[in-house]
Amino acid sequence: MIQLEGTVDRITFYNEDNFYTVAKLKLQNNRTVTVIGNLPPLYIGEELEVRGGWVQHKEYGEQFQVEEWESKVPQTLIGIERFLGSGLLKGVGPATAQKIVRYFGLESLDIIRNSPEQMLKIPGFSMVKADRIAESLREQGEIQRIMVFLQGVGVSPGYALKIYRTYKNEAVKVVTENPYRLADDVFGIGFKIADQIAKKMGVSNDSPYRIQAGIRFWLNGNSSEGHIYALEDEFLAKASKELEVNELQLAAAVEELLLKKEIFREDGPDSQRLIYLAPFYYSEIGVVAKINSLLQAEPQSISIEPAKFLEKYAAENQITLADKQQEAVLKSLQHNLLVITGGPGTGKTTIVKAILSLFKTARCRVMMAAPTGRAAKRLAETTQEDAKTIHRLLGYGSEEFNGSRFQFNEDEPLATDVLIIDEFSMVDLILFYNLLKAITPGTRLIIVGDVDQLPSVGPGSVLRDLIHSARIPTIRLNVIFRQAQKSLIIANAHRINQGEFPLLSKSGDFFFIEEAAPEQIVKTIPELVKTRIPKFLGCDPVEDIQVLTPMRRTITGVENLNLCLQEALNPPASGKSEVKTGMTTFRLGDKVMQLKNDYQKSVFNGDIGRIKAIDPEERRMEVVFPEVDGEHKVVYDSEELDQLVLAYVISVHKSQGNEYPVVVMPVTTQHFLMLQRNLLYTAVTRAKKMAVLIGTKKAVAIAVKNNKIDERNSLLKDRLLSVADSY
Repeated sequence: MIQLEGTVDRITFYNEDNFYTVAKLKLQNNRTVTVIGNLPPLYIGEELEVRGGWVQHKEYGEQFQVEEWESKVPQTLIGIERFLGSGLLKGVGPATAQKIVRYFGLESLDIIRNSPEQMLKIPGFSMVKADRIAESLREQGEIQRIMVFLQGVGVSPGYALKIYRTYKNEAVKVVTENPYRLADDVFGIGFKIADQIAKKMGVSNDSPYRIQAGIRFWLNGNSSEGHIYALEDEFLAKASKELEVNELQLAAAVEELLLKKEIFREDGPDSQRLIYLAPFYYSEIGVVAKINSLLQAEPQSISIEPAKFLEKYAAENQITLADKQQEAVLKSLQHNLLVITGGPGTGKTTIVKAILSLFKTARCRVMMAAPTGRAAKRLAETTQEDAKTIHRLLGYGSEEFNGSRFQFNEDEPLATDVLIIDEFSMVDLILFYNLLKAITPGTRLIIVGDVDQLPSVGPGSVLRDLIHSARIPTIRLNVIFRQAQKSLIIANAHRINQGEFPLLSKSGDFFFIEEAAPEQIVKTIPELVKTRIPKFLGCDPVEDIQVLTPMRRTITGVENLNLCLQEALNPPASGKSEVKTGMTTFRLGDKVMQLKNDYQKSVFNGDIGRIKAIDPEERRMEVVFPEVDGEHKVVYDSEELDQLVLAYVISVHKSQGNEYPVVVMPVTTQHFLMLQRNLLYTAVTRAKKMAVLIGTKKAVAIAVKNNKIDERNSLLKDRLLSVADSY
């Protein structure tokens, strides 16, 4: 292996996603060479030792391919200043670096590391700032040490940083003892990357650690597609191929995981054996038991005459309740568990308000919740009563209570007589189980949602299974009210749901723009969002307009359209701070979405907010998320920025449970794999004031005709039926 030493003279290209770098390295003999490879964040003037070999690029000529690297501690004043001001240390920018070096000279790094209190001699420095800089320098040194070790086992610098953030000084020990822990513990590192690391370290293909981690990984992948369980024979065949081990070895690993209760096996239909990850098994069994308890419990007696209440309520609110709506009010009194479903314009909100009024009149304690912040806020606004997200209702993130993330559970139930959950179609199995654990038998649970929308992003088809089990009293609202009939959004939503082609017009609240060329669609959407729709409606292009699309990739997908809309709605400007992570540049004012549940920050997958502050020196951002009771401010450090993505455009799945004044959606044959009736129906029903489709009639027709519902592996319906048959 050839070794070179020199100073970084220029960084030609740098990809923060995979840390691929093209840089100019000035050697000790003043010769400048091009070095390429996966390197940590470099800075101009950095002294670097690289090992590797020469390669010939057909266009760029001779380049040095780096296999291993080591950063040298800077020894000169200019080297120290460049290092301190490079952005690697939190709280130090070029101006601060210059002050430190001017004051302490060549001793700057030693003083920061060993005597940070001396920095108080510099005007404007506090002990808090000095300690932060010292901690950042020590951390950078530890990261470098760990990176040197990890690069030897094939870990890229980006993943090395994530590993360090997770395990700190234990990183080397964890990776050495069981690299497959990374797949479970480190966000962004899955089994395949952990497997590559393990192979570099000499872990054999048939290692029990490896096989068990692989089983957990592919079962998790199965649940990410919405499934609760996997068919064991199919699963073992797939896992055997992926892991390159025989099925006997896999079967032995399955038995070990069964003994450890990390997975469970069940006999399914047609004599098939099913395997579950433990959380999904406990949740499915638990939901059935909890529902059974609710159904068997005697409803609390309420001294109110329903007929008189309905008559009085209709008169006071000057409305006429349809037969199904009146039936829903009556059944909410008669049963502990009730499902109310129906499409847009069928009066779900009206019936929620009526039921709420009924129980308030009867002096019952009532709580209301919805899956997302937007849905909870809308519920609160329409009912003029308090509403929360389900997570907040359950006290998600409260670790001090019984070691659980949920404050409210079987030991600490919700203090309510009636619980109303809106937008229930997006509630997955595990969240539903945790909700049921916080409800005591005798409490009335009223579930409201549109069963014809897409199923939840998380695993299971809970609303559909509850209704199809026929065990849960269910009211399907089927009358479209006169006022709603005037809306083409509502009319077309019902036409789509019934398999009929929507009425395409250029007026009213539903618009269709014929455009076959994807490139032209990409040009038109920013124009619509930035200028045409705001001018027509007098609305805010960022807050009031949401672009939805069926797919992430393709030219009309989430990723590309987000870049186009960011450039149109929030372009770079002098004085507008920004920070780059991976291939994404976040800018002050950007609309962003959270990608994972973060219990400590109390922000959850799918939450959308706005960037309100960026500290470029600290690489820290403050994002404000709307809540029912005001704004929820969340601070993200540099290593947490990968939890966010731009949200000018989101997928239709991510839009569930939310309403937007305006929805714009490309519908093209590029999205052929995702063009389904319930997807188009869900997208259209997200719009409140205006829906705009842009694409081809052929693509719309494909979606309307395709009524195939992706079946999800779940035994919830069967278990509910089985319990019913046992009585």
